[in-house]
Amino acid sequence: MKKIATKEFIIGLCVIIALVVLFFGIDFLRGINLFQPTNYYHASYSNVAGLEVAAPVTVDGYKVGQVREINFNYENPGIVDVVIAVDEKLSLPVDSRAVIESGLMSGASVKIIMGKESAKIPVGGEVQTAVIPDLMSALSTDVMPNVGNILAQVDSLVRNLNTLIADPALANAVKSLDAITANVELATVGLNNTMNNQLPGIMDNAGKITTNLDVVVNDLAVLSAQLKALPLQSTMDNVNATTANLSTFSAQLNDKNSTLGMLMNDPQLYNQLNRVTADIDSLIVDIKRNPKRYISIKLL
Repeated sequence: MKKIATKEFIIGLCVIIALVVLFFGIDFLRGINLFQPTNYYHASYSNVAGLEVAAPVTVDGYKVGQVREINFNYENPGIVDVVIAVDEKLSLPVDSRAVIESGLMSGASVKIIMGKESAKIPVGGEVQTAVIPDLMSALSTDVMPNVGNILAQVDSLVRNLNTLIADPALANAVKSLDAITANVELATVGLNNTMNNQLPGIMDNAGKITTNLDVVVNDLAVLSAQLKALPLQSTMDNVNATTANLSTFSAQLNDKNSTLGMLMNDPQLYNQLNRVTADIDSLIVDIKRNPKRYISIKLL
């Protein structure tokens, strides 16, 4: 009977087993688990710099899958198709995005930003994409031009600073500042001496002033009490009554029909009084000249 397990058969079987082990071993070393159930989605990018097969796919920093394939789309030049495999338990809303982001030390990865829609992307469907520039690209496009402008301004500032330092006026200003500082120190010493010598006397005077103020306050309190004790109400009543009488008197003087008004306003009465006064004056003069005419003295 011819042997089945010939030397050639054993060699061929060993080669097949080695190839299988090599295939699965390479995928295992790349982090691809062929026995884990996954869902596949497609994404299209215009630039996949730094992205490689087996790159991680994350959601909120947690790894949920891997990049399985990266293919150049020859029908649409400038477009690169990427196949991503994620855990079959993960369902992607239709407004989700697959963003390529580059790390500083590690390569690029795919970050899935979950959407809010209730509708889901079918397995094998297309996911919206976006590309976040890596740090070096951001530096070259945004930071480096600004750095160039800043360097030019710094160079101008250094030149101006050198010119300012070389100006003799600056040295003179520094010397003047030293002199001013010395004067301020002398003034401070003098002020300290003055305060030490005169401050006790000032404090004594302040104490005396405070005592005098206390006396004044006490006198004002006594004066206030005396003012409160005065019969202010009766005095005001008398003043009001006097004011009313004066008002009545003034009204009578202004009234031409009253006695006082007639006396003040009647010119005839005034003229008669003047004539009577003149007659009385003439009579007195005549009596002084001729007393015998008016006075007769008979002796017994």
